[in-house]
Amino acid sequence: MAQPLPNDPPHTTGATDFDFLFGRWRVHHRRLKRRLQACTEWETFHGTSQAWPLMNGRGNVDDNSLELPDGPYRAASLRAFDPASGTWSIWWLDGRHPGQIDVPVRGGFVDGVGTFEADDHCEGRPIRVRFVWSHITPAGARWEQAFSGDGGASWETNWVMRFERA
Repeated sequence: MAQPLPNDPPHTTGATDFDFLFGRWRVHHRRLKRRLQACTEWETFHGTSQAWPLMNGRGNVDDNSLELPDGPYRAASLRAFDPASGTWSIWWLDGRHPGQIDVPVRGGFVDGVGTFEADDHCEGRPIRVRFVWSHITPAGARWEQAFSGDGGASWETNWVMRFERA
């Protein structure tokens, strides 16, 4: 849990937004096989996740095991809260590519829904990325990822994860 620090800027209430995620989870994945190609074929797989706080509650990390149909891998998310802006940054580190960390998505929670966006690339093409956290309860949560190839005018949801408390 985030504790006030000396000279904290005014936006400290959002520092606890991800506290719901701490602990162990079973994760049910549903992911499009191809992104931004009008694909409608989804694959499903399972995984696990465990999250814990860092930096006196102003950050957190999770360790993920993903059981993809073509082979399992590990990944981690790192999140950091900026009290000056009241926003979060989220980075993804894919264990299959340990020398690279994804561009951070940035945003926050409004009325229990967290929305985080960034400019990135998909197969060499510039895109907009959006993560949405929703349906948050003590026993579960939903995360989804969407890409936009047109600057955010339209979105393709390409990955949905359902978290169930382990």
